[in-house]
Amino acid sequence: MTVSSQIVLLQVFFYPRASPKRIYFARMAEIVNSKQYWRLPLMKYWRETIAVTQRILIELLRRQRSLIFWSIFPISVLILGGFILAERAKLPINTAFEYTAPSTLVGAALFFSCLGGSVATVVAEREQQTLKRLFLSPLSGISYFLGIFLAHSCIGLGQTLLVYIVAAFWGATFKGSICLGLIIIFMSIAAYVGLGFILGTQLARRIEDVNALVAAFGVPLLILGGAFLPSSLFPKSLINLAKYNPIYHMNEAFVGVSTKGKQISEIAPHFLFLLVFTLLMIIGGWLSYRRMLIVERRL
Repeated sequence: MTVSSQIVLLQVFFYPRASPKRIYFARMAEIVNSKQYWRLPLMKYWRETIAVTQRILIELLRRQRSLIFWSIFPISVLILGGFILAERAKLPINTAFEYTAPSTLVGAALFFSCLGGSVATVVAEREQQTLKRLFLSPLSGISYFLGIFLAHSCIGLGQTLLVYIVAAFWGATFKGSICLGLIIIFMSIAAYVGLGFILGTQLARRIEDVNALVAAFGVPLLILGGAFLPSSLFPKSLINLAKYNPIYHMNEAFVGVSTKGKQISEIAPHFLFLLVFTLLMIIGGWLSYRRMLIVERRL
C-alpha cells in the first residue's frame, strides 16, 4: 500500500467528515501524490507555530490585565508626549502627534510588550514546568520561537492600530510607505523577541526578576533612543553614544518614514543597523533557547 493510500484510509476511517484532522490528512495526500515532499515539514512547522501562537494569545485574553496595561501605557505616553512637544517646541498639535506616535510605538509600546512579554513568557513556562512537557512532544524549537514571535506580532499590530487611531484623533497622519513602515515594525518585534529570549534564558530565573531586568536594561536605552524625548534635543556627546543604541535606529528609521515620508535610501544607515541587529538577536535568541533546553533536560 502506498503512502498516499495509507493517509486516505486514516482520514476516512478515523476522522468525521469535514473535521480539521480529515482536511489536514487530505492535504497531506495531495502533497504526496504530487511528489512535493518538501512541503510536508513546512506544514508541520506551520501547524505547530499556529498552536503555540493560539495558546499564548488565549492565555493573555483570559488574564486580560497584561493586554489592558499594554493598551493604557502607549496611549498615556503618546498623549503626554504630544502635548508636551506641542507646547515646548511651539508646534501645531497634529505635527506634534505625528512626531510622537512613531517614537511611542517602536520605542515604548513594542519594547515593553514584545521584549518584556517574551521574557515573561519564557520565565513563566520554565517555572510552570511547561518546558518539561515540551520534551515529551514532537514540538520543534523553531516552531516554538516562531509561535512566540507571531503572538507578539499580533500584539504589536494591535498596538500600532491603537497608537495611530489615537494620534489621528488629533489630526496626525502617516506620510510614508506603509509597507516600509510595517517592515520596520516587524524587524523591531523580531529584535525584541530575540533579545527577550536571550535575557529570559540567561539572566531571569523567576517572574520577579522580569521587572527588574527590563527596568535596568530598558529605561536607560529608551531614554537614550529618543522614545520619550526627541533625539534633536540631545547634546552631541549623547548623539554619538546613541548611535550604538538599537532603539535609536528603530526610532529614527520609523520617524523618518512615518513623519517625513522618507524612502529606504534616505534611512539606509538606520535600516541596515536594525537589520543586522535583528539577525543577531534572532540567532542569539535561538542559541540561548537551545542552551536552555540542554540545561533543563539535565535537571
